[in-house]
Amino acid sequence: MKRNATAVWNGPGKDGNGTLTTQSTVLDHTKYSFNSRFGEEKGTNPEELLAASHAGCFTMKLSFVLGEAGFAPTQLETTAYVNFENGAVTGSHLVVKAQVPGISNDAFQKAVKEAEQNCPISRALGAIAISSEGTLQA
Repeated sequence: MKRNATAVWNGPGKDGNGTLTTQSTVLDHTKYSFNSRFGEEKGTNPEELLAASHAGCFTMKLSFVLGEAGFAPTQLETTAYVNFENGAVTGSHLVVKAQVPGISNDAFQKAVKEAEQNCPISRALGAIAISSEGTLQA
C-alpha cells in the first residue's frame, strides 16, 4: 500500500504560500504559508499534520493493543504535541485520555507504552524523542 500527498508552493519562503492535497482529498488545496506555520494565520503546517498523523496512528495502535489484551475501549482521545525548535522537529508527546472498562491502570499504562513504541508513525520518527502519558477516565 502506498499513500501520497502533494505540496505546491508559490513564491519566496516568507512571502509565498502553498497548498496541500492528500490522496483521499480530505485535504484539498488546503492553505499553508510562513504565517500559518510560524504565526497565527489560518491554514495548516507540516508540524500540525505530523501531530495529527502521530495522534491518529498511536490511537489506532492502542485500540489494537487493548483488544489483543482482551479489552474493548469505549473511547480513546489522544493529543500529540510536536516540538519544533531551531528548524527541527525534536519530539512528540502523546497525551491519551481513555475509557476502557475493566482494565487496571498498570495494564493500561503497559498498553500505552507498547502503542507508543510500536505504532508505525512512532517507528518512522525514531530519530526524535517520543513520550506519552495516559489517563483513564470513568
